[in-house]
Amino acid sequence: MAKYAIEASGLSKRYTIGMQKARYRTLRETILEKLSPSRRRAGADAGIIWALDDLNFKVEEGQSLGIIGRNGAGKSTLLKILSRITKPTRGRVVLNGRVGSLLEVGTGFHPELTGRENIYLNGAILGMRRAEIERKFDEIVDFAEIEKFLETPVKRYSSGMYVRLAFAVAAHLEPEILLVDEVLAVGDHDFQKKCLGKMDDVTKSGRTVLFVSHNMAAVQNLCPQSMLIEKGKIHEIGATEDVVHSYLTHMKQFKPLPLSERTDRKGSGKMRFTQFEVAEGSQSPGTAVLGADTRIDLHYEGQGSLRNVKVGLAIYNLMGERIVGMTNDSADRVFETIPDKGVISVRIDRFPLVAGTYRVNLFCEVGNALADWVQDAAVIEVHPGDYYGSGKIPGKKAAKILIPNTWDVSILN
Repeated sequence: MAKYAIEASGLSKRYTIGMQKARYRTLRETILEKLSPSRRRAGADAGIIWALDDLNFKVEEGQSLGIIGRNGAGKSTLLKILSRITKPTRGRVVLNGRVGSLLEVGTGFHPELTGRENIYLNGAILGMRRAEIERKFDEIVDFAEIEKFLETPVKRYSSGMYVRLAFAVAAHLEPEILLVDEVLAVGDHDFQKKCLGKMDDVTKSGRTVLFVSHNMAAVQNLCPQSMLIEKGKIHEIGATEDVVHSYLTHMKQFKPLPLSERTDRKGSGKMRFTQFEVAEGSQSPGTAVLGADTRIDLHYEGQGSLRNVKVGLAIYNLMGERIVGMTNDSADRVFETIPDKGVISVRIDRFPLVAGTYRVNLFCEVGNALADWVQDAAVIEVHPGDYYGSGKIPGKKAAKILIPNTWDVSILN
């Protein structure tokens, strides 16, 4: 008989998203509300959102389950309940084993403590004995690549250092259940590859893993089974290949909310993106053309002085694979001081992505601290174009990205 690491029944989570302005009510309004069921229901539901609604599922011990869905679907809320960060409004969940979680940058870290002290703190939270933590200590430090900063308070760490240490602790202290959210998207490509390799080791060791990601290729590689969540409900659960197919079908019709309305973002808020715009090289809003010189404008607002600003833009295909990544510092453009409100522009010569639909993630750091990170900040529809100026339009199957090239023939003597 299968043993279950996680058993969830009727799991629901309700949030109040606003309060109606307090005012005196007339006797007539009170009587009508009492007499009318529809009025009572409208009053009860005002400002209420169900982030999760009656989830029922079981995860066997040693199983790797992918959890996929659009932003705001309820994935992160589910992991917060499983991590005991928040309580469900209704339903119950049974966890058989110690739980390690990596949900947000620096979750569970005390900012005033050093990297060394936080390793021991997190281990204690997981229920590890000191001897167990010491046995894994060197591996954690080596994996996180923070040896030089081990005695530095983590509040002085960059977001990348936070991620490296947080993942290293969660993955190496051997909890029976490991929960990993999309936070790995903040790290650089080499570290992401390193993390995915470690997660593969974790799954093969027989521990239970729940992996939330927009990277469908990673989900398919790590998780034989997956669950698709849409609007707080389980839309489908089964073989990952089938679930991913359903997700991609949904994503083709996906249109993100305007940046100014997005609340599912991470960071301090010291600086926030308010609008994404393809300002040049576009045939219509939200589009680009293969081979056209393109300018992308990132509107932002900040709080007070903005110094040492790093801005990043990453473009993904619908499978969640990163196709292009750009930051101002890698292009040798340093933003030492910028206004508290303005537009940051990036120019792309001969836009190189072949025709198709792409998602854009945005992030920025102010003073080495994560200020804003928005997944699926925008969608770009790329139209065909004569990239090489040859009169031939490259097809969708030609490649994911095109690069300038020239050809010649030499005669050998």
